[in-house]
Amino acid sequence: MITVPPFLLKRLYVKGSLRNNEQGFQFQLKNTLGSGYGNELLPLTLDGKELPKENSYFISDGEEIPFTAVSKERPFTLGMNKTLTVLFKGMTLSEGPHKIGMSFIAEGLGKLSFEVTDLVSSD
Repeated sequence: MITVPPFLLKRLYVKGSLRNNEQGFQFQLKNTLGSGYGNELLPLTLDGKELPKENSYFISDGEEIPFTAVSKERPFTLGMNKTLTVLFKGMTLSEGPHKIGMSFIAEGLGKLSFEVTDLVSSD
């Protein structure tokens, strides 16, 4: 099975995009690697701890889609050069660096994961 190394997947993360909002916290992903999709989004991790999947969403083209809605029938897609927002509801982040982990299942590739460390932006 072909795999994509984490150091390449980290390039999806938009550095400096981590911020708190009125619902919780968010960050952005931008695909510069090539079109792809996932059949399942796994729970986000924050500073090594798994977060409840039911509080995680992605926003693409103005539509807010829960991680729990992603399936083979409704895959998570991130087209080439497209940017989307990942939103976690119900918790804001303290100042300082935070390690965010994201994992998903892609057909033909299996589980793909990456972690990034970023500071909460105040703008």
